[in-house]
Amino acid sequence: MTAEPTPDAAPLLEVRGVTLRFGGLTVLDDVSFAQQRGEVLAVIGPNGAGKTSVFNCLTGVYQPERGEIRFTRANGAPRSVLGLPPYKVNHLGIARTFQNIRLFPALTALENVQVGVESTQRTGPVGAMLRGPRAVREQYESVRTALQLLDHVGLPGRANAVASSLPYGDQRRLEIARALATRPELLLLDEPAAGTNPAEKQELAALIRRINHERGVSVLLIEHDMRLVMSVADRVVVLNFGKVIAQGRPEEVQRDPAVIEAYLGAPDTDEEDQP
Repeated sequence: MTAEPTPDAAPLLEVRGVTLRFGGLTVLDDVSFAQQRGEVLAVIGPNGAGKTSVFNCLTGVYQPERGEIRFTRANGAPRSVLGLPPYKVNHLGIARTFQNIRLFPALTALENVQVGVESTQRTGPVGAMLRGPRAVREQYESVRTALQLLDHVGLPGRANAVASSLPYGDQRRLEIARALATRPELLLLDEPAAGTNPAEKQELAALIRRINHERGVSVLLIEHDMRLVMSVADRVVVLNFGKVIAQGRPEEVQRDPAVIEAYLGAPDTDEEDQP
């Protein structure tokens, strides 16, 4: 299945007027954007622009002072995510990775992904201890699904490797597999290329396309590597000092004077006028 943006349908995600303050510091200032179902949307901007704060508002880590965030599952009605704890946001169909990898380092790759699978299963602690038919069936299913996801992200044969022993790029992939294990409709990737080499970045771009095209998962991406962003994103939202300064297709955003100024700085007109 190939995921295609559906601009005429209700947005998968809608962020309206989100404002976030810490004391006297405004981190997000009236941020608004929408993401269509099937779309790969990138949020970019200089360091400190508020990108990760957007993710934290979307996933219940931060509660904005003002604004609205609505998420619409397939064949479902729009739901507000504000006020929901992170685990309930995940149950709605939103999963994320983190800028700083957050795996269970002492568990194997398989066990890390199983944690994600089992968060969607119905067997409770008592049923698991009694090993009833459902518990046995779901245990088998969690192993099978976890192995499939490890293969999908490019980690075949690494199921029994302890997570902390994996190379850095593989740990990034493992975190993506664990997020996918919760069966999201929207996957949030927070700087997934950070610390990876050029070859790993190319592999990551291919993985993002597979997740979007083959699994039908929409992707919201924060990333500093512009080559990666421009190669995978359908649209781009640009933040600077907590405000949206541009949004549109990658080629349009690249030419936007406000974006160029945010990344490169405004020219010093006084110096330019000097002989």
